[in-house]
Amino acid sequence: MADDNSTFIREVNDDIRSDYMKALWRRFRYLIFGVAIGIVAFTAGLRGWQYWQETTAARSGDVFLAALEKARTGDADAALAEFQELEQTGYGSYPVLARMRAATVMADKGDTAAAIAAFSAIGRDTSQPVAIRDAARLRAAYLLVDHGSYADVSAEVEVLAVPGNPARHSARDALGIAAFKAGELSQASQWFGDIAADNEAPNGVKTRAGLMLDMIAAQGGAS
Repeated sequence: MADDNSTFIREVNDDIRSDYMKALWRRFRYLIFGVAIGIVAFTAGLRGWQYWQETTAARSGDVFLAALEKARTGDADAALAEFQELEQTGYGSYPVLARMRAATVMADKGDTAAAIAAFSAIGRDTSQPVAIRDAARLRAAYLLVDHGSYADVSAEVEVLAVPGNPARHSARDALGIAAFKAGELSQASQWFGDIAADNEAPNGVKTRAGLMLDMIAAQGGAS
């Protein structure tokens, strides 16, 4: 008897649940259909967006590599044109990489003023990653060592020549060389001394700093 009661109660509960689910379905079926369609549409859109990103980035990469090859083989004008086009139409990181390479091509062609201006503009572009901006500032500074004044170099990279900045070693190197060329031996000695005292300075930069400090001392400057 107890089993019969249990079976009866279970069947009643099943009927109640079935009626409840049917009522819910009748009431919310259009909403359920809408949500299901929305999920499918969202998934399809996401897959499409991912595919577009991948194919667009791949095309930009192909153009970038082709321009690099032109620059390597000496076709500077064609390379520059492709880099400049990629600045406008490229995807992802390729536009700023193209800006950097375009400036390098300008420098290689002897258009130093344009190259400096391009690197300096990238260095001031706060929409770009810090590492890219710092690299551009350094490129501008090294060009200015031969084509500008110590003040010009300082304006580009003295902000980087501070403890803890990953670019400080190269920034101090450029500042030291510019100061030496300008005859500001005390200032040059300070920058090269900072490099020599920095345990994290790369060996090449530290060795050059030591040589420059010896040259400054030989000329009667600070040691």
